[in-house]
Amino acid sequence: GSSEPKVILTSTGKPDRLSYCRWSTSTRLICSVYMIEFSGALMLPYSRLVALNADGSDLKQLTALARSGEMGTSLSGGDIVDWLPDDASSAILMERNFVAEETTGRIAARQTGGLGVERVDTVSLKRSTVEPAKGSTFTYYSDGHGNVRVMGIQATGGTGYNVSRLTYQYRKTGSRDWVPLSEVQITPQGLAGFVPVAVDRASDSVYGYEAHEGRKALFKIALDGSMKRELVFAHDKVDVDDLVQIGRQRRVVGVSYATDKRYSVYFDPQMKALAASLSKALPGQPIVSVVDASADENKVLLFAGSDNNAGAYYLLDRKTKQLAEVNPVRPQLAGVALASVKPVTYPAADGTMVPGYLTLPAGSDGKGLPAIVMPHGGPGARDEWGFDWLAQFYAARGYAVLQPNFRGSAGYGDAWFKKNGFQSWRTAVGDVNDGGKWLLSQGIAAPGKLGIVGWSYGGYAALQSAALDPDLFKAIVAIAPVTDLEELRNEAKNYTNFKQVDEFIGRGAHVKEGSPAQNAGRIKAPVLLFHGDKDLNVGVGESRLMESRLKSAGGKVEYVEFAGLDHQLDDDTARTRMLDKSDVFLRGALGLPAKP
Repeated sequence: GSSEPKVILTSTGKPDRLSYCRWSTSTRLICSVYMIEFSGALMLPYSRLVALNADGSDLKQLTALARSGEMGTSLSGGDIVDWLPDDASSAILMERNFVAEETTGRIAARQTGGLGVERVDTVSLKRSTVEPAKGSTFTYYSDGHGNVRVMGIQATGGTGYNVSRLTYQYRKTGSRDWVPLSEVQITPQGLAGFVPVAVDRASDSVYGYEAHEGRKALFKIALDGSMKRELVFAHDKVDVDDLVQIGRQRRVVGVSYATDKRYSVYFDPQMKALAASLSKALPGQPIVSVVDASADENKVLLFAGSDNNAGAYYLLDRKTKQLAEVNPVRPQLAGVALASVKPVTYPAADGTMVPGYLTLPAGSDGKGLPAIVMPHGGPGARDEWGFDWLAQFYAARGYAVLQPNFRGSAGYGDAWFKKNGFQSWRTAVGDVNDGGKWLLSQGIAAPGKLGIVGWSYGGYAALQSAALDPDLFKAIVAIAPVTDLEELRNEAKNYTNFKQVDEFIGRGAHVKEGSPAQNAGRIKAPVLLFHGDKDLNVGVGESRLMESRLKSAGGKVEYVEFAGLDHQLDDDTARTRMLDKSDVFLRGALGLPAKP
């Protein structure tokens, strides 16, 4: 085809955005659009699915349109359950959130609501019901060949809030009856129990994650009625947290996990051989992932990148063994010397070795630098080795950057996660601070030239660092930070997951002690805050409160609010402004010369 990319669909970014696009046939795409709308004073997230041709024509909404008389609004536009095996067919199976309707004076009114599954033609929009609406159902899994085999049900209490229990049911081949598969408890530490993720048609079984010796592992349960369980893969140091899937049927061909770097283990011999040959063909880009494949799996779309290479998409023809670059991810960086990222460990105060990643400016000897500790968000997340635009920006401006996977991070098992990064904030933030002390003790950070930058939970950790050690960091940058745990709890009151948020935050002295806005008087370093006013993850009120508390305490604070943007600040103008302003701020606070 044409060598020049063609734009066929754009989102406004205020804060509407395209979550993903995938091929439903070789000429038709399905895209998910995410948006935030107001319902009175309440902000609500919506998603809608659309289909369009490869040239941008014949754009149609796949999500069913609302009918008059519906007693509510469907927020979810429906996920794809099955892409169906025939790549010439324009039909797919997708979830539909059926909304109950007013019955007065209406014979055909829909009396119950809930999640069902429909077969939808992406061209004609003809739709037929495959699974009728079921009240508390929240997900379905199929076998990739049009058969829905597993269903997830979210238990709810009399108040309308979800309770902390999920149940999964399955059906045997050829049967329409649902039978119990597993029960899962939602705890402040995560999900406890077998959580299905993919049905394997060939072995008539379902893959899922469950704890094994304190870490997440991949299991398989037979769907023939025997409930035979098999441990497919476990790692002795980290969680197994991702499947490798390929093609229209999302066929499971392997599993992946991250230690110092991310590794994949392939069950499928052909994929194992393919991965080995790709690592030879792309020696400088060890991060390789399968993005999509044709129905016969002969043409494979890949992504390949590394720590100092933002990466590119490639098309592999397995028959001709031709590998062609389709599109670089950040072409503007071509020719720019980027920083390499080194996995490191450093000691916490109690002797525990904390893993992390150290990014040094390209060409630097790594000594006597201005430095930044950059804790990740979550807190139930972790950083991985690879290209990170935020770390690369600061490295390009001359800073060393340490990204710690402090205790409270996900991926290292239950013991490392502790109670979670809020309830165990002293441990989590202590580990973050110890990362800063390590940079100083190693001579990487010049004395007095240490700052901290974080986004979301990372912003929380940046602000809360002063509660433990007010003199360590000389500048604090917090992007969309949590600043008050009680406020975070209150933000969830209008949503069905309130009980889970409530339990995650917990009750006790840590709520006040672990809230930066309640400890503003301890913060000595100047603070720079950024927040989008349509943030649904962490309300914008948290940064407004922090600014107010810091000013009342006589602190030095600057606050930048972005109109119309959410938690991701997914806008190039806003991000450019944020990066430049944070660099100028850090240089001023750390006594560095202005950017040349």
